[in-house]
Amino acid sequence: MIKILKNLLYLFTGKPAIPSGSSETLEMILNRRSCRSFSDAPISDSDINTILEAGRFAPSTVNLQTWSFITFTDAHWRETFGRPVPFKAPAAIVICADINRLQELMPEMLETPALNLSFAVFNAGLAAQNMTLAAEALGLRSVMLSETGRTGLLDFAFLREKLHLPAGVLPLTTLVIGHAESSLPGIPPRQPREAVVMETTYDNTSGSKLKDWFQQMFIGYKITHPLSSFDKQLEHYRSKMADAEHEIHKEFDKK
Repeated sequence: MIKILKNLLYLFTGKPAIPSGSSETLEMILNRRSCRSFSDAPISDSDINTILEAGRFAPSTVNLQTWSFITFTDAHWRETFGRPVPFKAPAAIVICADINRLQELMPEMLETPALNLSFAVFNAGLAAQNMTLAAEALGLRSVMLSETGRTGLLDFAFLREKLHLPAGVLPLTTLVIGHAESSLPGIPPRQPREAVVMETTYDNTSGSKLKDWFQQMFIGYKITHPLSSFDKQLEHYRSKMADAEHEIHKEFDKK
């Protein structure tokens, strides 16, 4: 019981370690939070273009820039998917890992599809993070979705059809952007530093150091979803992951 109370307290008090006198940029990075409740305030085209430029100028392996960004207003999202942008946000950007358009210029990429896709996922992730931080710098809030509203890689087959994606393009995540409707809740629990930061060699005991973190995840889910079951949610994700795994393997077969 003491352990449960301790982990419950952590949900409301856990914060990043920000050194005193840190720069505004560092504070912004460490205080960034995912938002799941947006107001109806619009976003300017200038802000969207700035966010896209932050993605376009992200670092990438060998400067290959293996990403594509598919933009949506709420009206365009409704037209494509028949429902509002998740969490009532005014704008969304589907961020894709993309090795399709390079293959004409670099046919040798056909010889290393798994490596190419690994690079593309890494690069697109860097672009997504750049875009998230750009939104924060502009006074906006965002959340990167992989499943909610069928918005990411866990719904690969669905998005491939809706967005007419060719082979070699994976819809990793949807970045939903807007103004926060209210102040953001507590910080989701982070894995402990001793399980993540390793010196010299990999620590094979790191998995045994995650029990408190997993319990914090469970408690947090029960607080925010009192009528739902954490185990059922995990089973839902497992099912979708298996389906997505099958579809992604089909992509490799095509290559």
